[in-house]
Amino acid sequence: MSKYHSITIRDAMNSIASNEYLLPAIQRKFVWDIGQIEVLFDSILRNYPINSFMLWKITDESIKQNFKFYTFIKDYARKFHEDNPDAPTQLLNNDFYAVIDGQQRLTSLYVGLIGTYRTKKPSKWWKDNEDSMPTRRLYLELSGPLSAAIDNEKMYNFRFLTQKELEEDQAANPNHFWFKVGKILEFKTPSAVNAYAIENGLFENEFALATLVDLYNKVYTEETITYYVVDDQDQDKVLDVFLRTNSGGTPLSFSDLLMSIASANWTLFDARDEMRGVREEIYTYGSPSFDVSQDFILKAILVLSDLDIRFKIENFGKTNIAIFESKWADIKKSLVATFRLLEQLGFNDSLLRAKNAAIPIAYYIYKNNLADAVVKTTYDAQDKKNIAKWLAMSLLKGIFGGQSDSILKTTRTVIKESSSDKFPIQEIFDRFKSDPDKNYSFGDETINSFLEEEYGSPVAGLVLHLLYPDTVLAYGRAIAEDHMHPRTQFEDKKKVGLLGLTPDQEVFFRDKKNYNSVLNLQILEESINKSKGDDSLKSWAEAKGKTPADLYVKSSTNLDILAFEQFISDRREILLAKMKSILSI
Repeated sequence: MSKYHSITIRDAMNSIASNEYLLPAIQRKFVWDIGQIEVLFDSILRNYPINSFMLWKITDESIKQNFKFYTFIKDYARKFHEDNPDAPTQLLNNDFYAVIDGQQRLTSLYVGLIGTYRTKKPSKWWKDNEDSMPTRRLYLELSGPLSAAIDNEKMYNFRFLTQKELEEDQAANPNHFWFKVGKILEFKTPSAVNAYAIENGLFENEFALATLVDLYNKVYTEETITYYVVDDQDQDKVLDVFLRTNSGGTPLSFSDLLMSIASANWTLFDARDEMRGVREEIYTYGSPSFDVSQDFILKAILVLSDLDIRFKIENFGKTNIAIFESKWADIKKSLVATFRLLEQLGFNDSLLRAKNAAIPIAYYIYKNNLADAVVKTTYDAQDKKNIAKWLAMSLLKGIFGGQSDSILKTTRTVIKESSSDKFPIQEIFDRFKSDPDKNYSFGDETINSFLEEEYGSPVAGLVLHLLYPDTVLAYGRAIAEDHMHPRTQFEDKKKVGLLGLTPDQEVFFRDKKNYNSVLNLQILEESINKSKGDDSLKSWAEAKGKTPADLYVKSSTNLDILAFEQFISDRREILLAKMKSILSI
């Protein structure tokens, strides 16, 4: 029989800590950010409803044995420590409750009261250390409520702080009193709250004392947690309940559900460990690093296994999982080789705007058993160039934007049916010629707009890859976008002033579409770019013996800075013709 129950937050935390509450494999990862957790605690103190929870009472032995369950995560770190630990086998001997609805809120309470939260500082790289991702604990500032001018969402100043932030705030604001929220669990009686307030000089602060007492009551005495128990042991019914109850709030990714089903059916390996492992290995390539999602890995598995590529539950049943497992070693090797190759071809996470565009390359590598060969410097240079050209054109045209299943399916068919042992770039172009939306044709207006893309933009990077394929292939990751006429010449007011320009010339000089776009950019090997520095284009080109063809200018083009307007006009003409030639299919 199903019914509602109410318990205190302390009771819920005890049930989590004792593993009476577990998470079923169909649950997604914890995804709430710091702000959401702070608002949850604020809502509790303000007596706002936090909605009911749903628990599935597990008593059936076959469910215990055939499904995976996880314990709650306590010390959370974005990207690096997101996965819930597997529930030890011995825990499954007894009956327990699986959380069907409320994982995010319960985990938030657990992290806020007992654990820690780590996420990357804005100025740092994603590295699993205290410098990049310092440990934060939840505190409550007791000197007074937040004013609407400071935060119109919260009344109570709950904040996740690092030790350094805590010390800096206390030094800057001596009147602030930061209470570590988890300490409330140490107060066993109301008198302990009063004793703490007296000891810390808070007893005369009406707000501080009332807030501490209220927090104690919310955790210890008030039955804040209301939950509904599902005790039906029919798995299909419970799965339907799960999908229905998780349709709101932070959206449940269908791939999370599929991943969970895959985990339950995967017998030779731990699916989550394997997926995480390949994602982490892929992340070692590119600068910035290639960051692929779980969705990407699952989609790639379907494509490379020559199966139906749609995200449907039936496609992750035991029959298909057995196929995945038998192919997994080669699939994983091909995926890693793909991103290693893309790094060699000068691509990175910023340029790879549609990750699914990498899947056909992985399929080509997989079908032709090229995982070891394709990443070697001795591998066919023209095949590498064709792969890079196809990828750049696909990304520029947005071929893989939106729903890409049909594109992946068609491209897979072309590669599979190709009689060539090389990447079938022309065959792919030909197959999509008649598609009004996903063809590889580029108009003059579009190409012109590419040439005005600014330094550092993904489009500019892709265009430069197409213009300098030999440089990219030769130096791979160690390439850099270079301003041919140095940018300082246009942004340094003193330098501009010394040129004695007319007003019209100065307007042209200061237009970023001219000096900061593809029209004034080239790709150089990184060390060459650094040594070039702010040298004038004319002196650098003469010293390096650069020809007009090397620079994509006319033989008559004057490289002096005073002839910049003519330089841009000439280069636009040459680049437009070159891009038309490159993009011709």
